[in-house]
Amino acid sequence: METATRIGAHVNALTSANKDDSAIRADYERENAWGLLASIDLHGCNPETIRDAEKVKQHVYELCERIGMKRFGECTVVNFGDDERVAGFSMTQLIETSLISGHYANLTNSVYLDVFSCKYYNPYEVAEFTKEYFGAKDYNLHYTLRI
Repeated sequence: METATRIGAHVNALTSANKDDSAIRADYERENAWGLLASIDLHGCNPETIRDAEKVKQHVYELCERIGMKRFGECTVVNFGDDERVAGFSMTQLIETSLISGHYANLTNSVYLDVFSCKYYNPYEVAEFTKEYFGAKDYNLHYTLRI
């Protein structure tokens, strides 16, 4: 079951069943938000995909294209973690409007992706595309308007 929550000044539960971002966009415009942060927790991902640095980078490249973000520099993917609970890749990609980061947990085959930008984007599109790309069973989506 996918869920979405507005955080901060906008504390309301939303269903992501229709993936319509019109309410988020309206809040973003009404509040004259400085930026939008989407945090997506994906569960039951394809273990081969989340353990492949090139596939992680390719996801970032395709995601940036899809949501109209201009990458700044190269995508960095590092594999580390002595503790099995947190072992896996961590990723960062600067974008001209801020940052995309992710953590890929080997033990649980989970992906924790954060997209922060001062340019509006549809967080549902990010979540759905990422779910499909990594073969996730489901996700939780939380977003915060930065005002």
